[in-house]
Amino acid sequence: MPALSVLIPAHNEIRTIAALIAKVKASPACGMEKDIIVVDDGSTDGTRDLLKTIPGVRYVFHEKNKGKGGALKTALALAVGDYVIFQDSDLEYEPEDYTAMLQPILDGKAPWTNGVRIPPVNDARMRTVHGWLNRLGNFSITWLTNALYRHVSAEYEGCYKAFPIGLLKSVEIKTNDFDFDNELVCKLLKRGVKPLDVRIRYYPRDYAQGKHINWKHGFKILGTIIRERFAA
Repeated sequence: MPALSVLIPAHNEIRTIAALIAKVKASPACGMEKDIIVVDDGSTDGTRDLLKTIPGVRYVFHEKNKGKGGALKTALALAVGDYVIFQDSDLEYEPEDYTAMLQPILDGKAPWTNGVRIPPVNDARMRTVHGWLNRLGNFSITWLTNALYRHVSAEYEGCYKAFPIGLLKSVEIKTNDFDFDNELVCKLLKRGVKPLDVRIRYYPRDYAQGKHINWKHGFKILGTIIRERFAA
């Protein structure tokens, strides 16, 4: 039976990390054995102390915050599964969707899969300026990626992306920031290795609840998309 490495970057997520790991363990994931790797990226709220009490998980502690991409690189270097999926450490995503992400790869329908979030009903964020700016940023990232790389996906900012481990490790990623996923996506699309979109559930949190990404990261992501398209 193949194994699945679940890569979880975490920074100050003491409120959600234990519940999230329990959901990951319970996920069917096409019956795969799970290799769960949590990289605590310089937390100061007690997240790392809590991790030490949770069995069945491998964890690594960054003494200083390296960024989401830096944490994913650390986790990937330790991964031993046949397949890999990215998992945020909050509760915005539903690990039960692992099966939907993995099945097209197992069936030979796609080399990798790209999670596309189902918009939440009555999204309270859309009553705020932050919410509209977030939507505009996501639209800009999607449009620019599709236009520059001649591909059509509904979005690229959903957390879940699943890969055979050999494909993922064949891509060298330079950034350590939130644009890790975007650099990875752009390099794969530039090779002609295109994903299948998979609908995934999404339960967004706001900045007051600990959301880390902001508008500055959005501009950095747009720069990465442009840079990678014209890089040698």
